[in-house]
Amino acid sequence: MKNLHIETNPDVELVFANYPENVRQKILNLRRLILEAANETEEINKVEETLKWGEPSYLVRNGSTVRIDWKEKKPGQYGIYFKCTSKLVSSFKMVYGNIFKYEGARAIIFQMDDQIPEIELKKCITAGLTYHRVKHLPVLGLE
Repeated sequence: MKNLHIETNPDVELVFANYPENVRQKILNLRRLILEAANETEEINKVEETLKWGEPSYLVRNGSTVRIDWKEKKPGQYGIYFKCTSKLVSSFKMVYGNIFKYEGARAIIFQMDDQIPEIELKKCITAGLTYHRVKHLPVLGLE
């Protein structure tokens, strides 16, 4: 694998540290999948890990922001968030159907005891991270 450069805002670590332990492990697993997807994508050499709306967020050149978070208002779930005005989540629904649970046009939501379909989720993440290259393709080239 290539040497992916990750530029992390130190405030992200504070957000991770403030999650309850069981939640932190789930969120860190999503982080791992995002960074793996970025590392496995040839054109991505640098990922900026920062906060947007107080949520750990991942930005790459020519991609759409991918965010992860857990909300105290819904303590039994956590999610991975995409730009709601993009075709990302609607494309995921067409390709993957009920493999995932969705929140409108902005998120894939997991319950705390869900097994994450990692292969499919990494394809969704890659579509987000390469969005401006794939947005013209039918269902973002996911099929």
